[in-house]
Amino acid sequence: MTRRTAYIRSVGRFLPERRLTNGDFEKMVDTSDEWILSRTGIRERRILGPGLGCSYMAVRAGLECLDRAGVGPGELDLIIVGTVTPDMMFPSTACIVQNEIGAKKAWGFDLSAGCSGFLFSLSTAAQLVEAGRVNKALVIGSDVISTLIDYTDRSTCVIFGDGAGAVLLEACTEPGFGILDFILQIDGSGGEYLCMKGGGSRRPATHETIDNKEHFVFQDGRQVFKAAVSEMADVSARILAKNGLTGDDIAFFIPHQANSRIIDAAARRMGIKDEKVVVNISKYGNTVCASVPLALYEAVLERDNGPKNGDYLVLAAFGAGFTWGSALLKWWEK
Repeated sequence: MTRRTAYIRSVGRFLPERRLTNGDFEKMVDTSDEWILSRTGIRERRILGPGLGCSYMAVRAGLECLDRAGVGPGELDLIIVGTVTPDMMFPSTACIVQNEIGAKKAWGFDLSAGCSGFLFSLSTAAQLVEAGRVNKALVIGSDVISTLIDYTDRSTCVIFGDGAGAVLLEACTEPGFGILDFILQIDGSGGEYLCMKGGGSRRPATHETIDNKEHFVFQDGRQVFKAAVSEMADVSARILAKNGLTGDDIAFFIPHQANSRIIDAAARRMGIKDEKVVVNISKYGNTVCASVPLALYEAVLERDNGPKNGDYLVLAAFGAGFTWGSALLKWWEK
């Protein structure tokens, strides 16, 4: 029997209008444009206005994605939102999105896997499509990470930005195309190095947790960088070897945009030329779960020579947990 696979039919995104530049940070903390750029590759990042929330961006990215495909919200079977900054603890952001866009027959949920959240969500939705349980799935990565950032901490505040990206998955009718493979991993022993210590059931909000700044992102940058360089590069190379491919076979490498040096290390390990690597970190910073779909959007719609039928793409991410993974796609368009 021919294996049923899922393919990406359409993409969408939302980016807030407000830009926070390196020059702005020079006025806020003890840093400089040169210091930020040389260590991260970031020039500016987008910041969502107060009171709007994760669902605001997710809805707009999702609607653009559906509009590009000519698909109505009522046709959706599933909505998965990868996020670490939901509107609230419950209900899920997926429920809010479902209601806002009018996807009356869709079910769904949020998925939390740090910056790997979109990739984990994509793989989950793809398997449901493959199994024939779902025909149309909207997968969204959306994070308002600025709401969790201490803007007096120069080690973290310069890194992150807000945004949302979405893809529509459907069943691929061409054998050998679509989402072909993925490798996903976690290592909970790394959790202490990148986390938000307060706000959950273990340490709910109190005067003490607020005074201790436990509701902001905590990151041990050295430990995270070391693990990310190793694991994202390794899992990207492994998925090629597993499928009998080399860097020369890949048309686009679409990595999580955490740090330009991490991206460079992964590309070198895979033997992929610079022109095949999608990098937009200078414009948006680390947008957490939105990072990979925003880069995919750019590859598909903003490059002169975007993916064509038969092109191989590799997606890769690394995030809090630790979590990391890669996915292999053979691009297909009807």
